[in-house]
Amino acid sequence: MKPGDRDGRRPCPDCGDKSHAPQMLTPEIFGGDAHPEEPCPPGTTLNALFRRSTSRGTRRLRWFCGVAGVLALVLLGGCSGPAIHMNTTLDSLSLDHTTPVDAPLQAAIESIDARLRERHGLTSQQTAVGLWDLRRARLAMINPDLIFYGASVPKIAILLAWFEEHPEAAARLDTQTHHELGLMIKVSDNAMATRFSQELGLQRIQHVVERYSLYDARQGGGLWMGKHYGRSTERWLDPVGGHSHAATVRQLLRYYLLLEQGRLVSPAASQVMREVFASPEIPHDRMKFVKGLAGRPVKIRRKSGSWEDWLHDTAVVTGPERHYILIGLTHHEAGDLYLEGLAGAADDLIGRGSH
Repeated sequence: MKPGDRDGRRPCPDCGDKSHAPQMLTPEIFGGDAHPEEPCPPGTTLNALFRRSTSRGTRRLRWFCGVAGVLALVLLGGCSGPAIHMNTTLDSLSLDHTTPVDAPLQAAIESIDARLRERHGLTSQQTAVGLWDLRRARLAMINPDLIFYGASVPKIAILLAWFEEHPEAAARLDTQTHHELGLMIKVSDNAMATRFSQELGLQRIQHVVERYSLYDARQGGGLWMGKHYGRSTERWLDPVGGHSHAATVRQLLRYYLLLEQGRLVSPAASQVMREVFASPEIPHDRMKFVKGLAGRPVKIRRKSGSWEDWLHDTAVVTGPERHYILIGLTHHEAGDLYLEGLAGAADDLIGRGSH
């Protein structure tokens, strides 16, 4: 029997069973991006341009050219201050089944995975990992197309579909709805998830997911949202794994990449979705990636999931010399400990890569 078919047998940790409720932690900082500002290049001041001219007409021409040049530099993010960031590395990234991994990063993450599996007793088929260093365009993946029961991770599909259905919310999302969406994402509130998924309909949600190519039955599946959270008789199982909720590392990496690129719904909607993930008024739990990154100068936007021994965490992490996506899916009772260790080791790995 598939994990998604057991939802009515006993309370799920994601359903709010207080006996499984984790301790709450007020995080250091959540949300936002880290892009260091660059100073203006030398030789671009108006006075320097002006002094080179000898005639009044030439001075005027050079003055106007100088103004245009400086404005162009500002718009391209070349000047310090609150400039518009043009991250060409991030914008150029994409992921499909032909995208190569970075050999040194791949070797390092495989070593970390092997060490953690040996320590906590997991097999090679009980973990799947994705690490994408967005600053340096370095990718590593383990079992990227191995489909897992997704627990609460596919609630990110509800968030995407809701903004597809309500694109106007990118410009004016009321405070209450923002908070309720935040509860669905940050504390996995099943009542909120069910409210939004029932409003949208399961097939509408999955249609949106597949429109973004986040699920492909011919390529191992991906993100699947086939059942309302909590008790529900409506069930739509994924064709690959037969799960009511499912996820793969590859498609979770793609979801977060598109979110960071501003390509989910619209740039404005992606920004508001990132703010929902952050929701600083709602504390994270003290588990998995959060525990593994505790005390580090990083910001984390994440969606975790837990159901019996299906234990997952997914996140975008930013900080000094850091902007990366980390995905960890496990099917083992020690999954939380594995994910805690994975977060710390991956952050060390990314930090070393900056030097």
